[in-house]
Order: sequence, then C-alpha cells, then structure tokens
Amino acid sequence: MAVLQAGAPMAMPSSDDAATAPQGWPSPGAAYYALAVLVLATFLNFLDSTVFMLMVERIKHDFLLSDEQLGWLLGPANIIFYVLVGIPLARLVDIYPRKLVLAGGLLLISSLNAAGGLAQNFRQLFGSRMLIGAGGSAHAPGAYSMLADYFPPARLPRAIAVLQLGFIGGTTIGLFIGGQLLAMVAGWEPMQWMGLTIRGWQWILLMLAVPGLAVVCMLLMIREPDRRGLARAGKAMPIGEVFAEIWRRKAVYLPLFIGLAFSALESLGLQAWRAPFLIRTYGWSEQQIGNWSAPMLLVSAVLGLFIGTALTEWLGKRHKDAHVRATTILFAAAVPCSVLAPLMPSGELALFFYALSGMFGLGSAIPQNAAIQRITPNEMRGQVTAIYLFMFTFFGAMGSLVIGTVNQRLVGGEGRLWLAMAATAAVLMPLAAITISFGIRPYRREIERVEAIERTGAAAT
Repeated sequence: MAVLQAGAPMAMPSSDDAATAPQGWPSPGAAYYALAVLVLATFLNFLDSTVFMLMVERIKHDFLLSDEQLGWLLGPANIIFYVLVGIPLARLVDIYPRKLVLAGGLLLISSLNAAGGLAQNFRQLFGSRMLIGAGGSAHAPGAYSMLADYFPPARLPRAIAVLQLGFIGGTTIGLFIGGQLLAMVAGWEPMQWMGLTIRGWQWILLMLAVPGLAVVCMLLMIREPDRRGLARAGKAMPIGEVFAEIWRRKAVYLPLFIGLAFSALESLGLQAWRAPFLIRTYGWSEQQIGNWSAPMLLVSAVLGLFIGTALTEWLGKRHKDAHVRATTILFAAAVPCSVLAPLMPSGELALFFYALSGMFGLGSAIPQNAAIQRITPNEMRGQVTAIYLFMFTFFGAMGSLVIGTVNQRLVGGEGRLWLAMAATAAVLMPLAAITISFGIRPYRREIERVEAIERTGAAAT
C-alpha cells in the first residue's frame, strides 16, 4: 500500500483529464445562494436538538423517566446509528451529488421529528431520536465539500465562517424559539387522536418538521458544483487506507482526536443538562431559560469566533504549531468557567460562566479544524473530517449519559445535579487540555515536514 504524504504536490492532469476538468468557478450568485441554503439547513439541524433539550423535563414527567433514561435519550439515542452509517454516508458525499445526500438527510430528520411527535412511550421516542442522528451524520461533510467547490481558496474561509452562523443560530436563537414554543403549549391539554395521546411538547416536534420540508426543496434547487482537486479519478479512498494513514501519524492525530473526545464529553453533556439544571437548581421556566440563554450564548459564540481567529493568527506569526498551541490555550481557559458555572448562587451568573466556557470552546474549533485540514492529504480529507466529527458527536452524546449516571449513582439526588456537572467538568476539561498539549511538538514536526515537501514541489515546477 502506498504511503500518502500530506501536502505532497498533485500529479499533473493528462490531456484527457484537462479536457474534463472544471473550468472557472460557479457564479457568485449561485455560490451565495447555496451558502444561504446550507446555513438554513445547518440551523434546522441544531434547532431540532436545542429545542429537544429544553423539553426534557416535560418528557421525563409525562413518560415517568429516570435521569439515567434521560441521559440515554439526550445522547446515545443520537449516535447509535451514527456509529453504523456516519462514515459510509460521508463516502456517499464523495461519490454522489451532494445536494441529494443533504436533502435526503434533512428529509429524514423532518419525518422523524413528526414521528417523535406521535411517540407514546420511551422506546418509541428513543427510536425516533436514534434515526435522527443518522439523518444528520452526512450534513457537515457534505456542506464543507460543496463549499470547497463553490468558493475559490481565498474566499473559502469566509464561507466557512458564515456557515458557522447556522450552528450559532440553532444553538442560541433556538433556545429562544424553543422557550416561546414551550410557553405557548404549556396550557394545552393532551389530545386523543386515532388512539394516540399527543401532549403539548409533542406538537412542537410536529411543528419542527414543517420548515425542514421547505429547506429540502431549496437544497434540491442548488446547482451541484463540479468537483475539484480529484486525486483518484473521482474514487474515494478506501477507509482502510484512511485509518492506516491516521495510525501512521498517530503522534499528531491521536492527541487531537482524544482531546476533542474529552472536551465533547463535558461540553455537549453539559449543554444537554443545562435546562434541567436551571429548572431544578434555580426554579427557572423553559421560557426564562430561553430568554436569558439565547442572547448570552449568541454574543459569546460570536466573540468566540473572533477570539479563536485572532489568537490563532497571532500565534501563527511566532510558532509553527500555532493551531494546536491555540487549541490548548483555549481549552485551558474554559476549565475554570465550566467548573464554576454550576456553583454560582444565581441562574444568571451560572449562564454567564457557561457562556464564557462556550466562547472559549467555540474559539477552539477554529484552530482544531485548521490543524486537521493542514496535515491531512487532499484525497482523504472528507473521510478524516467525518471521523473527526464522529469523535465529537459520539463522545458528546455520551456526555449526557455520563452526567446522568454520575448524578443518579454517585451524587444521589435530582437536587444535586449541580454537583454532578461541576465534578465531571473538573475531571474532563483538564484532561482535554493536557491531551491536546501532547500534540504540540509532533504537530510542529509534521508542519515542518509538510512545508519541506511543498518547497520541494515548488522548486520542481
């Protein structure tokens, strides 16, 4: 098996290849229309999970669930099918029209939201959330792949930054939308329909299915861009070769992957339990949570994008390992914020420290993703990105189960959820920062190797 080298120059195309190579870039109008639709699709992906997290206390009450069952519903339900289909779907992104893969995934999510609105027990709701995780697994690889073929390299970072607005909006404005919807249905009595009992919160799941269908139609109207930079005549690299390459350079890849896993366990687990924590500890309503959380987390997320970018660029002028070094610093800065948040005497202060933690966390995503793209060979970037996102999604989903289990089996008591959240943050976030730091020196050596290859290739041409 040939050993791949990150940054190695691409082979020059033959005359036949050149005849079929993409000529020029899509028009700005087509590119920005596609970007706008992808932002909307990303927004809906995260709106679904954000609103669902707000309603878990009502689900717990209506279905008579334990905290451990809530942990399963909030986390593992979304990643069981992701384990099975996440990477295969990422391969579909490299083979078939990406707009069809993205539209199919969003259609599945919308349909399953409606199915969740009709669920009558824990098992049925768990099944719908499990399949929703499968529907969303190809979204990020497909979106990034399309943007890379829509925008020239000089404009691609700006497009990726705009795409993050979908994530920010879904996780912040989604809190406000969810709070308002839950306030609206608070007084609705359960309705009987064809032998089914439909509760107030289930109407929200039915409502969330409608805008998804509209965005599916918009995705189908996108012009599929020509694929660029093909290194294997349009064939995706076999997954065995991808894993072999990752293992060959494990000194640099593993700290990034494992550090991300520790971080996701804490940050996404904490996010899943934030609404129950504020309700149980401070007596807040879902509407109050949405009204306070949305503006605070929105501002902190936007600040995180600026801080992450500025720190990475500043370190980049001084260190070859700037990407991993910046990630380590931002992870370390998030530690005290995550630990102190659940110990605060008021809900407002708790949210303030959670917002600070989220600011550093989102800021770290910029150098993390830049590091992966910089050292990964072009012909395996899609699948490596999918594996990297899998680590984030899988362990982030498991984080909700970890907190629920710690609270139920170790801390003991619904009113002591704050202690379970502080304890898990105090363990997991330092582990994340320490693990990432182990990659600084190997990453610097890898960058030096890649730059040497690039200089050799430039001299040869």
